[in-house]
Parts: sequence; C-alpha cells; structure tokens
Amino acid sequence: MSARPTRIAIVAGEASGDLLGAALMRALLDRWPDLQFEGIVGPKMEAEGAKSLFPIEPLGVRGYVEVLRNLREILRIRRGLARHLLDSPPDLFIGIDAPDFNLGLEAKLKARGIPTVHYVSPSLWAWRPERIHSIAKAVDHMLVMFPFEEKIYRDAGVRVSYVGHPLADAMPLDPDREEARAQLRLGTAAIPVALLPGSRVSELELHADLLIDTAAELHRQRPELRFFVPFATRETRDHFETRLYAKQALELPIEMLFGHARLALHAAEAAIVASGTATLEAALARCPMVITYRLNPITYRMVMRRKILPYVGLPNILAGEFIVPELLQADATPANLSQALINWLDSKEARERLRERFARLHESLACNHDERVAQALEPYVTREVKGGASLPEPDRRPAAVRR
Repeated sequence: MSARPTRIAIVAGEASGDLLGAALMRALLDRWPDLQFEGIVGPKMEAEGAKSLFPIEPLGVRGYVEVLRNLREILRIRRGLARHLLDSPPDLFIGIDAPDFNLGLEAKLKARGIPTVHYVSPSLWAWRPERIHSIAKAVDHMLVMFPFEEKIYRDAGVRVSYVGHPLADAMPLDPDREEARAQLRLGTAAIPVALLPGSRVSELELHADLLIDTAAELHRQRPELRFFVPFATRETRDHFETRLYAKQALELPIEMLFGHARLALHAAEAAIVASGTATLEAALARCPMVITYRLNPITYRMVMRRKILPYVGLPNILAGEFIVPELLQADATPANLSQALINWLDSKEARERLRERFARLHESLACNHDERVAQALEPYVTREVKGGASLPEPDRRPAAVRR
C-alpha cells in the first residue's frame, strides 16, 4: 500500500502573502509533487494547486481601526478554519505573514500536536518585541527572510531557518531597463515614473487620491513624465479608476497596469511606493523611490507610540539608515511627494549611487530561497525529523471522541 500524500494547510493574508505562498508551494512541489495544499489562499496559490476554503479578501486590512471594522468576519473565518483543521488534522500548517490572524490559530493547532511553521517573521525588530513569547508558544519553526532575524529567534529558543527572499532570486541582478521601456512603448523623450499605491482596497482608499493629486502636480512641473500604476487585483484597479473619474483627472498621462509591477519598476527613473513588500521589490529593481503611507489617524498614533526604529520602509530597515525618503501620514502631501521625487530625477549621480546600494542589498538576499525552504521543511513534509526521530502524530480521532 502506498503512503498517503502529505496534506499541508496554508494561510496567506493578502496579495503579498499570496505571492510568497505561491513561491513556497513551487519550492516544495518541485521536490514533492504529490503534496496537497488547502486553506486561505489567493489566485497565485490557487494557480499552483491550493484549494481555497475561505476567502482571502477579509484578511487584507491593515491597522487597528481597520481590523476592528472587519473583526466579526475575520473571527468567523478563523473559527471556521480552526474547526475544519482540528476535525481533519493536516500533516503541517504553514502561516504566511498575517501574524494577528495566524499566531492564534497556530497556537491551537500546535497544542493538538499539529506541526506549525510560520513564514515571514513579524517585525519584532521594529515594534512589539514582546510578541516573541507568544510566537514561541505557537510556532514549531520560523522561516525568516532577512539574515539579522535569525539570531532573534535562536536566542528565544525558537527553531529558525534563514531562507532569503524569493523576490531576490526571481528578479535579475542586472535588470534590462531599456527592454522594460520598450515593452511599455516609451519614446525617447518620455520619463517613466511608477506609482504603487498598495495591494489592498483599504490602502487605495487612503492613497488613490494622494497619488492622483501628486501625479497632477508632477505633470504640471514636468509634462514629459509618464506615470505607470500597477495593481494586484481588479478591485484595487477599479477603485483607482473610479477616483480618476471623480477627480476629473483622465487627461493625466497615467497608464494603469494589471500586474506588471516589476516591469514598471524596471522601466521607471523613480517611483512613489506605499510602504510594504513593494518597497523591497522596487529596491531589487534598482528603482530610486519615495516611500509613503497613510493610516487611520488613531491607528497611526498607536503604531508610532510602540515603534522602535526611526524608519518603516524595508530598504531603510535593511540598510540600517535612511537611504530613501519616507513621507508618512501628515507629511504625505502632493507637494512633498512631488518635490522628493523631483530630487531623484534631478540628480543622476544620486540615482546611480542608490542603485549601487540596492545591488549590494540584492546580492545579500539572493541565497537560493527555494532550496533553503525545501531543506527547512523536509522533516515536516516527509513526517520525519533529522536524526531519525519521528515528529509527533497529530490527533486524528474524530472531534467528538477527542472532546
């Protein structure tokens, strides 16, 4: 009798988690093609074969106030997923980012003997370092993307593996900017600028008007600029297009792209990027940027009170200093964003220095992510641990018997 396929439950919280989840699935399926995945997944993970049990959209909100508005639906989904996984235990649970959703779920599953892996460390080094204690109770194995994170978990007694970032392996070390410009049909006189407002509708609600007004101000000062706005979902694109109509800004030279963020960043002379994974993608594309973000005012005040580092953007965090400007909340105005972007456009020397810094960052993060992920998860996927000992078997008795 052949062994049953290993069944993996997996949860991503929003578009960037879906991208990371798809990369992780490919890394495992390349080695173990019979793996079965199910959980809360986005379209990229579904394309890799994951079965969706609950919609991903309600999880894609950021900020205290924003989560409170959706809390009832989020808790309903988490309870439903927990019941499903406890009644039909998987061989492994992988939570991708979304720590406020995943860590509580992981704690319940770990207590029942189901191995739990968390992929993408919460930003303990930026704020809320006390979460390390709840993580230690919930997670059997943490997969971290940045080298400095490994020591944090090792010191806390949490099994940890540094796996690098899949974007660093997937993106070229020497991007062809001229080819990207050709694909976007840019003439020699046009100067491309990328605008990345975020991957969630909640982010578009706060950033769409800001970036449209900024594009208008930039166009007034530099009519040769052409703006490219990539979107992760149809909902975010529709929201931005609605705001273009409402603001009577259809005359602006803005081209909306469905996906193709990488293409826009490779072609652009500079970009304005909402803080998040997109800032890392812009750095790996060697694109000078201005980082921006707005939150609900109450959420912003709460975050700032608990913040440890002086910066929020990943390029600055990884560099350990401000290498790109951050204009947040009240400072995020069309006038300020326009001036910061023009500063990049007006200094070729500054752009080239930054691109060199980004190249070194890229090289440090490109470390064969897929192979590292497969090595880290092999003991769980094969239901063995290194050294020959077996992992504890999940309690597979019917729920009524367990109770």
